[in-house]
Amino acid sequence: MILRDWIRQAHRWLGIVLTLAILGNFLAIAFGPPPAVVVYFPLVPLALLIVSGLYMFLRPYLTRADHA
Repeated sequence: MILRDWIRQAHRWLGIVLTLAILGNFLAIAFGPPPAVVVYFPLVPLALLIVSGLYMFLRPYLTRADHA
């Protein structure tokens, strides 16, 4: 599998992980004050989504500059 395909697939799965982490966060809040690990866990997939999303956004512009 090519690197760009792997990054695209990882980006999709990270979106699912982020969604589940946020839902888990809301569930934990419903039962009282959640521990800090639960509150801050969604930041991990969010940061990875930002990096992979920026890579996918910038890749066409960077490859176009190489061919010019």
